[in-house]
Amino acid sequence: MAALLVSSGALVVLGLVMVLSASSVGAYQDYGSSFLFFVRQLLYAVVGLGAFLVTARMRHTAWQRLCFPLLVVAVVLLALVLVPGIGTVAGGSARWLRFGPVTVQPSEMAKLAAITFGATLLARRWRRLGDLRQLVLPLGPVMALVCGLILLQPDMGTTVIVVSSVLVLLFVAGARSKHLIVGGAGLGAFGFALMYIEGYRWARFMSFMDPWADPQGNGYQTIQSLIALTSGGWFGVGLGASRQKWDYVPNAHTDFIFAIIGEELGLAGALLVLALFGMLIYAAVRIAVRAPDVFGRLLAAGITGWFGIQAVTNLGAVTGLLPITGVPLPFVSYGGSALVAAMAAVGMLVSVARAGRLRRRTR
Repeated sequence: MAALLVSSGALVVLGLVMVLSASSVGAYQDYGSSFLFFVRQLLYAVVGLGAFLVTARMRHTAWQRLCFPLLVVAVVLLALVLVPGIGTVAGGSARWLRFGPVTVQPSEMAKLAAITFGATLLARRWRRLGDLRQLVLPLGPVMALVCGLILLQPDMGTTVIVVSSVLVLLFVAGARSKHLIVGGAGLGAFGFALMYIEGYRWARFMSFMDPWADPQGNGYQTIQSLIALTSGGWFGVGLGASRQKWDYVPNAHTDFIFAIIGEELGLAGALLVLALFGMLIYAAVRIAVRAPDVFGRLLAAGITGWFGIQAVTNLGAVTGLLPITGVPLPFVSYGGSALVAAMAAVGMLVSVARAGRLRRRTR
């Protein structure tokens, strides 16, 4: 548990520092204050700490009762985002709801809802998962509804994270390999079709294959990110001294914050981030293995899959190893809803770990 708390806490602190550095230029240029995004992220971190304390003190089994209400709330909010005049549109996507000064991204809640619902359902049926009907119903239609609403925003990156996390749940629950292979292949083909028929997604994919074919267009972001990473050398140009954050790397404080880390802190800083994520995933896997019951194991595995897959997806896009999907780096990128949801999920892992430790002591 200590490794989980140290790694997640260090990532949050590092994220606050780098959000301040990466956003300072753009924030001053657009809003007249270099500290705007940092202050907002700090406030969200405080809210996230409260969410962490609440979920850590709860019994992990309580989520079996709360999963359905959480899912209903997430679906309703995802639907409201799509209503003109209610959802907030930015960058061509309707992903946010505004409540006065507070902006909420329902898809982050949907990640938790999907994982808790899937873990609850599979824990109750894990002895019967060889039956395809028990495996698919009602998990398949529910996930199709959640992912369909997210795709309509449109947000294919988050959809991939949700689907992948559920596949991790199915694997850990003991679903048959042939069902996972066929289902995964079918979902992969469907995702490729969605990418092919949507012009901007296909353009992103083609720029991933060869960003230099359109260096001032679709390949620009990848090229500037790679320039930032290579400019850092071994130990970086110095904290706050990034040149690429001066409107060269788009979304420097959100999706591409790792590029600024690599530039300012160098290879050493980049490896530190990778080491912290490695420690986080290792600690979460240990919690899943030592969970006191099937539900706890699945809940911890789903959260672990979420963190790991999202981190790999973001880092892959920043380094040019994967197509750009607009997925933030957990705990580090700017984004209040994402940070609060991630910290709440860490609290759930702590709850599972505490229950597992208590069970081992009472044996």
